[in-house]
Amino acid sequence: MLHRGNLRRVVGVSTIALLIAALMAFYVADIADAGPTRCQQHRLDARERAGIVTGEGERVLVIGDSWSVGLGQDDLSRSWAGRLPGEVHVSGYSGSGFSAGASGCGRVSFHDRARTALVVRPRLVVVAGGLNDYDQPARAIDSGFRNLMADLAGQSVVVVGPATAPLRAGAVPRVDDRLEVLAALYGVPYVRTSDLDLDYLDDRLHLTEDGHREFGDAVAERLADVTPARPAPLAR
Repeated sequence: MLHRGNLRRVVGVSTIALLIAALMAFYVADIADAGPTRCQQHRLDARERAGIVTGEGERVLVIGDSWSVGLGQDDLSRSWAGRLPGEVHVSGYSGSGFSAGASGCGRVSFHDRARTALVVRPRLVVVAGGLNDYDQPARAIDSGFRNLMADLAGQSVVVVGPATAPLRAGAVPRVDDRLEVLAALYGVPYVRTSDLDLDYLDDRLHLTEDGHREFGDAVAERLADVTPARPAPLAR
């Protein structure tokens, strides 16, 4: 049986222990929140890249993913999109794709961002991506592509498919083929890049600075060989 003095000491020790535990919890929470979350960082990078305009001439809008943003580069202006001719604007978001489920960061698919991105009034829209659709079913890619083409009705559009990044190389042929079929259905040119041998970072998914330069130059060269088209609506 505890005496009153001993009870006070036990209660006091318990209270101190609870206070210490609470302070530790706050400390851990502060450490966890010290930097932005992955999605927050993607938004910050997207905003930074959108503020960078490269080149001069006819206005070009690139809608894309982390490659267009330049994820992994110290200078985002050196992403491959900056190698394209014209006044190039980029609407990119890391992890996004044609399908709504490609990203876990909310409504950031190409379709979700397209109408806002068109505020720059481009003469040409280049949609580039597909690597993040690697695990998405065909119906999800189809739906996202259909919605995107509706957003871009009246615009001159070219679709650029995914390169064969080593980490997702096994999925690229399926996505590449599907995007080419969809582009044909809507009457827009499709540029394959899956044949390119590029230089990748250690994550085997994102490009080095040399890889961005190689990819950008290859896309610019292949775009010169195609005629941009306005998406044709399909009968429902």
